[in-house]
Parts: sequence; structure tokens; C-alpha cells
Amino acid sequence: MALDSYLYIDVGGFRVATNTGMMKRLSMSAYQMLIAQGNLASTYHKLGRLEEARNLYHDVYSGELKLYGAEHASTLLAANNYASALNDLKDFKEAKALLRKTIPIARRVLGEGNELGLGMRMNYAVALYRDPSATLDDLREAVTTLEDTERIARRVFGGAHPLTTTIEGNLQDSRAALRAREASV
Repeated sequence: MALDSYLYIDVGGFRVATNTGMMKRLSMSAYQMLIAQGNLASTYHKLGRLEEARNLYHDVYSGELKLYGAEHASTLLAANNYASALNDLKDFKEAKALLRKTIPIARRVLGEGNELGLGMRMNYAVALYRDPSATLDDLREAVTTLEDTERIARRVFGGAHPLTTTIEGNLQDSRAALRAREASV
């Protein structure tokens, strides 16, 4: 007899179990399972349980890719969530590789001014400038990417939009990293 697999999470003193075997027996669709896993990954991420979040985000991204293909908005969102967790875990090499592959798809499918696409470009720039092994060219690319992304976000969403303000903060940080590196050369 096979044992069911459980995903556990502690939320507000309560232990919540997600029984993946039960989900399958109840004929939960692949779509519904991916939503449940994505919600759990997001909760882990917000709680700072980054390894668990990353593993689930990876599973969700792989599942979305198989279910919908690379050009579906849900797949691109899953890729961005996965990249965000990779950045938080300081796995910048993997985040950059994933985003280099998915950003061109997002730009083509979603357009230049799409919130998700702009968020992906921001996450890519974050992976560039926060990487301790970043070259001067990497830092310049991060600043250029964030300047372009901020300009588009400001035009499309306005200066008070949360994405615009987050991009602005990252732009300031990336410029500071570039100045510090240039001063040390």
C-alpha cells in the first residue's frame, strides 16, 4: 500500500496538511493542484521558508510548462515566482538563466507594458546587481534595465503604483552598487 504524500505548513499556530494523494483521488484537476501548490509556495515564501517555497515554485513552473506551454501567462507568472524565490535564496545564476529564457517570451506574448513582464525584467536586474560576482557590465545592464523598466511602469501605471515604487527602489540600489564598484576599480 502506497503512502500518501503530505505537504505541511504551520500558519498562525495551526498545522495545515495538503494531501496530494487525496487530491488525486478526488479527481482534482492538474490546474487545481497547481493553484493549490502555488498558494502554498506563496505562503512559504511570505513566511521566509524559502527552500520549501523554491521547491514548490519549481514544481508549479514545471507543471504549468507541461500543461500550458511556455507562452501562457500562467507559466510566465510561475517562472517569475520561481525566479523571485531563487533571488531571495541568492541563487542568482539560476534566476538569471530562467529569466533570460522567459523574458523574451513575456515581451512577445504580453507586450512591453504588461505588469508581469515588467516584474520579470525587474527580477532579472535584481539577480544581476545583487550577485556578488557581478561584473561592471552586469551592473550597467541592471541599471539600464531598471531605468527602462521604471520609465515604462511610470507611463503605464503612474508613479504611485507599487510596482513602479519597487522598481525605483531597486534602481537606486543598483546605481549605488555600480558607483561602489566603479570607485573600487
